[in-house]
Amino acid sequence: MNFHLVSIFPHYFESPFASGLMGKAVENGLVAFDHVDVRHFAGGIHKSVDDRPFGGGPGMLLKLDPMAKALDSIESPGRILMLSPRGKPLTQARARELSAEEDLTLICGRYEGIDERLLDLYPIEMVSVGDFVLNGGEAGAVCLVEAVARLLPDFMGHTDSGEEESFSAGLLEYPHYTRPDDYQGLVVPEVLRGGNHGKIEEWRRECSLESTLNDRPDVLPEASLTVEDIDFLRTLSRTRLGRNLYIALCHYPVVNKFGEKVAVSVTNLDLHDMSRVARSYGLGGFYATTPIEDQKALAEQLLNHWKKGAGSIANPDRAEAFSKVKVFDDIEAAVLDIETQTGQCPRLAATSARLDRRKHAEPALTYADVRKWLEISPVLLVFGTGHGLAEEVLAKAEGILRPIRFLDDYNHLSVRSAVAIIVDRLIADEY
Repeated sequence: MNFHLVSIFPHYFESPFASGLMGKAVENGLVAFDHVDVRHFAGGIHKSVDDRPFGGGPGMLLKLDPMAKALDSIESPGRILMLSPRGKPLTQARARELSAEEDLTLICGRYEGIDERLLDLYPIEMVSVGDFVLNGGEAGAVCLVEAVARLLPDFMGHTDSGEEESFSAGLLEYPHYTRPDDYQGLVVPEVLRGGNHGKIEEWRRECSLESTLNDRPDVLPEASLTVEDIDFLRTLSRTRLGRNLYIALCHYPVVNKFGEKVAVSVTNLDLHDMSRVARSYGLGGFYATTPIEDQKALAEQLLNHWKKGAGSIANPDRAEAFSKVKVFDDIEAAVLDIETQTGQCPRLAATSARLDRRKHAEPALTYADVRKWLEISPVLLVFGTGHGLAEEVLAKAEGILRPIRFLDDYNHLSVRSAVAIIVDRLIADEY
């Protein structure tokens, strides 16, 4: 496999690609490197490869002409990749896809980047090795080359070496041990010394599952899991953000379609569906707020039927969901209840189907913003009935969550649908 490395610092690659298995792969002709020095294609006495950006701003950009000439000098470039934080992530699946190529050209940027027109001239795919910024693309190129080259047949000597490792099956790899079996009281697990290969395989799978849940739970949704895997994962303890999240459905003050402040009736369906969401996602609680006495009485009648009456016998699951529901006069009462339960005053966030277009309005809260709150404190997320929360409620919140379909012109979901979608996005713990 041929790697064409386009860089202004070709010597950067000398040591990493001459070491270990990579060095052996080069000696055996399995991998070849073509170092394309961009400076060789720069004009003038000083061979300058950079210039100031149009429009001003800090830093310099790699000039277009030397980069284009450098790429044109490569006889068989194959797929052309540029290392950039703008690119799609380099994953194990993508590395495996790239390992099937005969030629790969890797462009390593420097300074503030490369003239954007290079992307118009060549079929360049941008690749990122992480959500961070490096001095240049060379370090990322080393990562990409290693990830791809080690998947080539005969690179590692054992055909199965690339299969039993992190991310190959969508999970982190299990732990490894070697001699001595006892080091300062730290003993190799008995199962690995017993010789029962069935037990060893089961132990390794369970360790892989546990490590993934503890260290990289975000990859579990994409992993191929058997029923046995899921049953094992269910036995493990895990941190769940939902316990810090409380939701409130405000029935007054809200606005009608004319923008007038009104009260809206409590509905059976809202209480049922939102309580089930609260229970399914392990939320701290669900509050229905209304100051109207007959509405509070109606809500309490519904709750009593399902929690203590005939409904609890006919449908125990619904009774469990309704155990999360409390009815209060207003949001302030809900805040006090959360503070009593947790010893912390909750942070207050509001929801709206509309963007805040007031002059100098703060940017809307993102789901990541609220998730950070949930990591350290309780959060009360307030939903409105009617045509949304009244201004006096919105003003009490630290921020307003960005609308669900904020880039589209239709964003008119029922509050029950909105609650389910927003809670799922916020908690994001399929695992």
